[in-house]
Amino acid sequence: MTTARPTTAFFTRLLDDAAPADRYALAVEQLQHAERHGIGRAWVAQHHFRAAEGGLPSPLVFLAHAAARTERIRLGTGVITLPIEDPVRVAEDAVVADLLTGGRLDLGLGSGGTPSSFPPFGQDVRDKALTYDRKLATLLDALHGRDVGAGNTLYPDAGSLAERLWQATFSAPGGHRAGVHGHGLLLSRTQPRPAERLHAPLSALQDPLIDAYLEALPPGVPPRITASRTVFVADDRAEALRFAEVGLRRAAEGFRRQGQTIPGDTLPELIAALDTHLGTPEDVAASLAADTTLTRATEVAFQVHSVDAPHEHVLRSIELFATAVAPALGYALAPTTTDTLKENA
Repeated sequence: MTTARPTTAFFTRLLDDAAPADRYALAVEQLQHAERHGIGRAWVAQHHFRAAEGGLPSPLVFLAHAAARTERIRLGTGVITLPIEDPVRVAEDAVVADLLTGGRLDLGLGSGGTPSSFPPFGQDVRDKALTYDRKLATLLDALHGRDVGAGNTLYPDAGSLAERLWQATFSAPGGHRAGVHGHGLLLSRTQPRPAERLHAPLSALQDPLIDAYLEALPPGVPPRITASRTVFVADDRAEALRFAEVGLRRAAEGFRRQGQTIPGDTLPELIAALDTHLGTPEDVAASLAADTTLTRATEVAFQVHSVDAPHEHVLRSIELFATAVAPALGYALAPTTTDTLKENA
């Protein structure tokens, strides 16, 4: 268990029901709102080709843009799909983005969860584990200033960025790999359940990942564990259920098309199967308190997916989480002021 209070983060897949440019503008507003209310970090996901899965193929470009409109909230990729990227280019882009954000960038990496995204990049999803390991080694060489070929080293140099790497995983070996490198561990709200454990609590699936991570962590390296959860806070529970009825059914259908088994069809069953925390601040605080994995996390990241409520309700959910849920659970918030957000030119 952690001894310090976990910090808070806002996570988005940029799924607002809007055109791409509007999605990005709405996401920036959500990040600004999170910063205004003391949320310490914002994570953005990378997805290619399918707008319904995620709206952002180029997270570092977006985060550089978001940095110009915020002041101190940390900005992270959750995650870049490394097997379909050139690791030297990822290093170069990340270093430039980190400079533009004033050192606020955290670089989250993963092996990828959408098989159809691999062929356009000349990769075979069946090789993704080996490809990930090989490209991770190259990325680390680049960030540590080592030769990446023909005597070339990274310019600009990476500064301390190598100390701000995170790895996402669904497995204990993945947790071990993140720990060996001294990286942060990213735990997903969508941890797949094996057929024989469809009703197991999320903690039963994720605690072994944390155990493997902590066992592999080098001595003296503090753990960094971010647990992402679906959280939708509303003034009225009935309102939250109304949005969940649409969003969770759509999400369950999507997971089933991908081959996952999502048990049940009633809304309460889907809320349980999709590990969703929703309702009033009191409802959400009680629900999150029952998730024992969160007692081991150093950061709790909340996102409205798969409830996918409209933008104004996302803003209200951020506000209620920061002002009511986080204090009730003892989560740490960053200092806030009313005049720290930069105005658009």
